[in-house]
Amino acid sequence: MSGSDMGGSDMSGSDMGGSDMGGSASGLWAPEQRGLTVGLVLSMTFIAAEALAVITIMPRVAADLGGLDLYGWVFSTFMLGSLVGTVAAGREADRVGPARPFLAALALFVAGLAAAGLAPSMGVLVAGRVLQGLGAGAIAAVAYVAIGHSLAERQRAQMMAVLSTAWVVPGLLGPAASAEVTRLFGWRVVFVGLIPLVAVAGLLALPALVRIGRPAGEHATEHRLLDAVRTAVGAALLLQGLSSRGALAAVLLPLAGLLVGLPALRRLLPSGTLSARRGLPATILSRGLLTFAFFGADAFVTLAITTVLHHSTTTASVVITGSTLAWTAGAWVQARLNQEWEGRRLIFVGVCLLAAGIAGMIISLHSGVPVTEALVAWSVAGFGMGLAYAPTSLMMLRETAAPQRGRASASLTLSDVLGTALGTGLGGAAVAAASQRGWSLSTGVTVALCIAGAGALLTLAVTRRLPLEHGERVVARTSLPGA
Repeated sequence: MSGSDMGGSDMSGSDMGGSDMGGSASGLWAPEQRGLTVGLVLSMTFIAAEALAVITIMPRVAADLGGLDLYGWVFSTFMLGSLVGTVAAGREADRVGPARPFLAALALFVAGLAAAGLAPSMGVLVAGRVLQGLGAGAIAAVAYVAIGHSLAERQRAQMMAVLSTAWVVPGLLGPAASAEVTRLFGWRVVFVGLIPLVAVAGLLALPALVRIGRPAGEHATEHRLLDAVRTAVGAALLLQGLSSRGALAAVLLPLAGLLVGLPALRRLLPSGTLSARRGLPATILSRGLLTFAFFGADAFVTLAITTVLHHSTTTASVVITGSTLAWTAGAWVQARLNQEWEGRRLIFVGVCLLAAGIAGMIISLHSGVPVTEALVAWSVAGFGMGLAYAPTSLMMLRETAAPQRGRASASLTLSDVLGTALGTGLGGAAVAAASQRGWSLSTGVTVALCIAGAGALLTLAVTRRLPLEHGERVVARTSLPGA
């Protein structure tokens, strides 16, 4: 799921990384852009289909393979793998252009699908999700670089909205189709059946990415892949400690995770990100908090509907579909409003709707509340994400000079995936703790949703420090990692 407030920025064509091909959406389908647009949209479509399918079928997978204590890890390890893939691909795209890291990303994602589809245990499934995450994170980082270097500024908001449309067909058909495929043929076919589709879609984008070539300008030579690995390991240790049964491990593992991961994370992100410094750092932080809140709740929506409320997987798929379509609607609304509204205003309104949706999901867990409450609540949350998500991407592109867009894109996507990993991981720790202590699953899911809600409230606080389109530019004062 992947926007926008770029219309008034006064940047030259060279700064935008492409000529001004006009404000009409037809420019995205011009011969020189068509391959890139089609390829990226289709690639995102099948990644979206896989993401929605996993959310839908995971209660069935957990029942088949066992290991409810690893439920949150299925989502968290995907995002931690994405963290590493994002950093590696963003810097490689700055160095040699987007084509090579994109091809490697496709290979990793396909390998992860195969591993998950053939998994004999929950542990192997988790390993397959790591490979999928490496590929998906790299594809997202390459997409931002390609958009920044090949499209005029006024077209970027349109391209973000077009990419959000990649979730329409999966949102309409994916959850229900994956539920039906699981019922008829088993959940393994959901993973394996996507392999040829992902491969073909990705290869369609490759020629256009080759033509983009290596971005002009000076580029950093320092490679931070090891820092990305340290950050992922630190986050994993933190999450494992929070879900540990032993008191000593519950203290030592999170401490070790912070010692390993926090210094590396500071080197990967723009200076001042963790303290929400105004401008680009606050933009990067807000993206992570936004995904922490939404996906920290989203990962447990189907579990709540099927296991806590005892509805069918098909019913759960309808709720996921409603949220996905609402996200797309919100993305198109923000694309229309970006000429009139500041991006900061769009994000604030979107986060308010997200917080309201999470509160509605908590209420829907009570017996006697109709399932339509969950559908409406999670659709409101999805619409809020559609309003808020893409403007952070466009703020990043506006606040960053052309030669640094690969690193800035990697930082944004890193914050995105780390927020998702921590949100789903902390929620998973709550569910695991409920299982270990004999509490009801409803209690664990409620705590997970409350954690996500706290993330939404913190995001609201950070929005006050986001840059204004007509305010003071802060690019010169922001130090990017490796710059």
